[in-house]
Amino acid sequence: MRVHLGCDHAGLDLKDHLTRWLTEHGYEPVDHGPVRYDALDDYPVFCLRTAEAVAEDRAAGLDSLGVVIGGSGNGEQIAANKVRGVRAALVWSEETARLARQHNDANVVSVGGRMHSLEDMTRFVEVFLAEPFSDEERHVRRIGQLSTYEQTGELPPLPASAGDA
Repeated sequence: MRVHLGCDHAGLDLKDHLTRWLTEHGYEPVDHGPVRYDALDDYPVFCLRTAEAVAEDRAAGLDSLGVVIGGSGNGEQIAANKVRGVRAALVWSEETARLARQHNDANVVSVGGRMHSLEDMTRFVEVFLAEPFSDEERHVRRIGQLSTYEQTGELPPLPASAGDA
């Protein structure tokens, strides 16, 4: 599996560690930068490229996921989610990493390099990469609603249970 990686200065150490870890575990890491520390770098530059590469690979039928890393992971997740076809999830535990794949079919994971230990973050990424999408009808339906909105800008219809909302 190809794994695209991007970060800002706060995620550089984890990205470098993950690149080695991924190679050692049979993945094909693709580094979208940065390659050196710059305290003033801008995460969108790297995270958008990472997310675009994931979307392009998946559109071409390739088995590909992405990892974006920052201080908190919030901005990086937001940036990745701006790319059509990307569902990026911010994870902070093994359970959120697992559910991001099982329920949301997330194709990019975002982690906060200043929020957790190197070992914990590596484990979150490991769980994310290993977990398959459940293919349960309710999750497929919900992802379909998001994809339709992403393509058309049209809101899904309200269910009858919504009343006069």
